[in-house]
Amino acid sequence: MQHGTTSGEWIGTFAIITTDANEPVADIHDRMPIILAQDDYARWLGDEPDPRDLMRPFPAGLMRMWPISTRVNRPEIDDPFIIEPIEVTSCRLCGSSTLKTLIA
Repeated sequence: MQHGTTSGEWIGTFAIITTDANEPVADIHDRMPIILAQDDYARWLGDEPDPRDLMRPFPAGLMRMWPISTRVNRPEIDDPFIIEPIEVTSCRLCGSSTLKTLIA
């Protein structure tokens, strides 16, 4: 989306629309971004006046989660390794002493 400024300059913008968290995300946060299934892209971007039913939690069974470095919290760090799985010694989400078996 683009917005005009008082000087006539156009600035590109975006918004992240959230919904209630699904089961795996709820262990981390009570909200999550809306994730659209590929079959719903055209409907979301089309002229339909009210695609509100697409604003729902993404099915948990279609998601995968793994621990990543807290480096993700630093905007100045922008490298592809930031989302690589890391090994942890404890996991409050899964009650396990290690995540090696979950990310192997």
